Amino acid sequence: MSWQLTGVALNSRFLIGSSLYPSPHIMQGAIAESEAEVVTVSLRRQSPKQQGGDAFWQHIQGLERHILPNTASCYSAKDAVMTANMAREVFNTHWIKLEVLGDEYNLQPDPFALLEATKELIAQGFEVFPYATDDLVLAERLVNAGCNIVMPWGAPIGTGRGLMNPYALKILRARLPDTTLIIDAGLGSPSHAAQAMELGFDGVLLNTAVAEANDPVLMARAFRDGIRAGRNGFEAGVMQQRDLAKPSTPVLGTPFWHQDKNHRGNAS
Repeated sequence: MSWQLTGVALNSRFLIGSSLYPSPHIMQGAIAESEAEVVTVSLRRQSPKQQGGDAFWQHIQGLERHILPNTASCYSAKDAVMTANMAREVFNTHWIKLEVLGDEYNLQPDPFALLEATKELIAQGFEVFPYATDDLVLAERLVNAGCNIVMPWGAPIGTGRGLMNPYALKILRARLPDTTLIIDAGLGSPSHAAQAMELGFDGVLLNTAVAEANDPVLMARAFRDGIRAGRNGFEAGVMQQRDLAKPSTPVLGTPFWHQDKNHRGNAS
């Protein structure tokens, strides 16, 4: 079923990255198999046509996907804003995945610089996709600043640990019902993606879990199917957990032919 991402109709809720793959050919195969319609790319501080970059962009453009540039490796609002403007010029898009990191150890976003850069970029006409932690107050500040999308992490970038704090993510979903929420970073297996979608998140963005798999193309397919399964589960309505067992076929009130023979013998 299609959905809207900032006014763009998409069929897939999978957003996929383009780095770390063993080869451009494998990257293309994985992205194609994922059926993702949005691909993130990192803009380095150089012209794409320098140092062999032109061949990479040709591979990306050949996929005919929506491009979501990011400000990876930026550690200040100033650098992030500058990189975003370079990306808009190169890719001719007002979309930007905003990363402003504050810690080199776990690549955690700097909430203060992230909010500062967000306000500046929105004022410049960007559609900001902010990479954030699962902090509710930060998410609310980003929405109040004009963000239509917030992308909380499941875990630190590249760790593959899955959803470290499902409770916080549930709170985000409940408190921001009209905001597009996309899990970004930290997922390692398709079951992690399914879990995120079952919580009601609108999409999943990931890179490392596919690119560093033994078979990236097959893993892209697995994540594709996991995301679909999780979304279907959310829309269907997952049953409530119970402390006590409940028989799936109760004896009382059922036709006699559904009851076991011992029960029918005692009744006679």
